[in-house]
Order: sequence, then structure tokens, then C-alpha cells
Amino acid sequence: MLKVLKFGGTSVGTLDRIQNVTEIIKKIKNEGHDVIAVVSAMSGETNKLIEYANTFAKKPASHELDMLLSSGERVTSALLSIALNEQGYLATSMSGREAGIVTDNSHTKARIEHIDTQNMSKAIKDGKVVIVAGFQGVTKDGRISTLGRGGSDLTAVAIAGAIKADVCEIYTDVDGIYTTDPRIEPKAKKLDMISYDEMLELASLGAKVLQNRSVEMAKKLNVNLVSRSSFTPEVEGTLITKEENIMEKPLVSGIALDKNQIRVGMYKVRDIPGIAATIFTALASADINVDMIVQTVAVDGRTDLDFTIPTNDLETCEGVMKIFEDDVENIDYNEDVCKVSVVGVGMKSHTGVAAKAFSAMAKENINIRIISTSEIKVSMIVSEKYAELAVRALHDVYNLDK
Repeated sequence: MLKVLKFGGTSVGTLDRIQNVTEIIKKIKNEGHDVIAVVSAMSGETNKLIEYANTFAKKPASHELDMLLSSGERVTSALLSIALNEQGYLATSMSGREAGIVTDNSHTKARIEHIDTQNMSKAIKDGKVVIVAGFQGVTKDGRISTLGRGGSDLTAVAIAGAIKADVCEIYTDVDGIYTTDPRIEPKAKKLDMISYDEMLELASLGAKVLQNRSVEMAKKLNVNLVSRSSFTPEVEGTLITKEENIMEKPLVSGIALDKNQIRVGMYKVRDIPGIAATIFTALASADINVDMIVQTVAVDGRTDLDFTIPTNDLETCEGVMKIFEDDVENIDYNEDVCKVSVVGVGMKSHTGVAAKAFSAMAKENINIRIISTSEIKVSMIVSEKYAELAVRALHDVYNLDK
């Protein structure tokens, strides 16, 4: 079996932790598997390098930044390879370039275009453990590029897809995907498996375990992903796979909470054709990701419009809203809100899931401000002071601790 393993910054954060990673790799190798390990920079390294760059320039050239930032992962890959070789296991470290990762020219946020697996395949054939520096590749004209936030996860998934690995295991400090955040609901249970679509919903709704782009890529390349912990490697993680591979589709798989939300209310907006299009085009042009939208029925030629945006887009949004001051009576911003979401592929074939969620909120006297639904999720905006109560109530009503 060929396994691609990815170790994040906390997993390789100190020399002791790198030693711990060698033990994980040795065990997998001793079980007879081939191993490609993708590593991040040691935790804190990338931020330190950015600080160094900023002492000389507020906005360094992006290709120079890539040259600098890519060094963090190369340090880890070389150290891990040195440690394994010293312990009698053949290993070789590779930069993104040596691993054959070719990207486009978008420095600091490059996209992988293709991977030439020749070098890695030869090393595997020679019985070596391949240690790839994550988060980086090389442009067609030979410059080093980096893939942006979560880039090492992307590297691992892309390599697993290109080399047709049997599984891609993402090692973090969490031992899998839970029905909700165990810090909020101690009764949360670890899931054995979850579909790509459910994981994408949970990731985009605030569950921070896996990065969205890597789950999207795993789905596209049909890579079986496992989320597990480098600190408790003996614990089986959670498999993220195709929906067809999950025999018993749960009605609800998880409850997500996102506190990074602001509700924008536009009241008494002039109700003319195209006004909504104008407003949301202006927001999109300012790169603001609008999430949930509610428009009321117009009365006397005026309508109310409510929508949510990420907290860090507030200032930009206020700038955009100035354009519409003549079209609206009042605009207000409510930062005291959060989004709770119920996610599950079983919703497709069962009725009453949303009703159950609303009843659970009513029972706790929690007022729902905005609702949005999709085939596999129900999201609600509620007052932030009820955030944790809402999560626990929903977790309870769907019996997710069973």
C-alpha cells in the first residue's frame, strides 16, 4: 500500500516532535507500506520569516517572498530525512521542484497545474521514504512558488492523486472529525467516516480541522482522506470519502458554529428592478463574500434586505454601503451574531430535519434571525450569546452523542 502522510506545523514544531514523526513513519514502513511524507514548516517559522521580510519592506515582491517562505518546509523535510537515515531507514528529502510540482505564476497563492511523479516513483521503487517540502512548487519559468494558506494539505492531496496513492493521511493535533467542537459539547463523538460534501460544508461553516481547498481537491481527484493526530497515532482517524462508500448514511453528521459573522440590515430600500443586483455586484467587486440573504416583500415601494458577511470585511462593506445612501432609509451592522449549522447527507432523503432544528431553538427560547438551507445543510443566524447553547441543543435533538 502506498500512503501519503502530511504533518502540519504543530506535528513538527520542535525537534522532539520531528522525532515523534519518525516513529510514526517507521511503524508504517515496518508494516510493509510505502511512504511519501509531506511536511509543513515548524510552527511559528513562516510568521517569523514574514516578520524578517517586513523589516525591510512593507510589501516585498511576491516572488522574493516565495523564495523566503519556501525555506521553512525545506528545513523540516531535510531534518526528518536526516533523522530517518540515522535510524536505519532509507529516506530522501525533496523540494517542491524535485517532487515535480509545477504551478501557475500566481506567487504566494499559486495553483498546482500538474505533478511529474518520476522522481518520487523512482525513490519509492528504490525502497526510500520520500519527504516532500509542502506548500511549494515551481512555475513553468523555473521560479519557486508557494500555494498560500493550507498549502501543505494541498501538496499532499495533489501528490496522492497524481501518484495514485491508496490513502492520504493528514496528521494534525486533533484525532479526527467530531460531531461538533468537543470544547463546546463534551459529549461530541468522533466520526468514523464522512462524505466529501459534508466535510466541505463543515469546513466552510467554521470547523477548522481540514482546509476547504484540500477537501475540494480530494473530491475532484477521488483521494481517500484520513484526518488523524500525530500525538495519538494509535487512534484511528476519520475517513473522508465518496458518499457511495458510506453504507449507513447518517441523517445528521455534525453541527458547526461560525462566530466570524456580521449581519448587515438595509431598511426601506427603494424597490426597483435591479437594485439587489447592483448592491451585490458592488459587494462582489470589493471582494466581499456574502453568505446568507433575506429580502422581505415590498411595501409602499420599499423593501428590507438582510445579509451576512465575514467579520473582517466590515470596514470594506461600510465603504461600499456609502454608494447606496440615497436608495435606503437606514443601514445597520450587528456584530453580536453567529451562524449555527446542521450538516448531513441523510437530509436529502428525510423530511423534518429543519423542523427539528427550529423546534430545538424555540425550546431554548432562541430567536432565529436568518435561515438558509441547501440539500445537505440548514444554517441559522442567532444572537452570539446563545452560540454554545444552540450548538448543544442541536447536538442533543439529533442524538449525535449516541
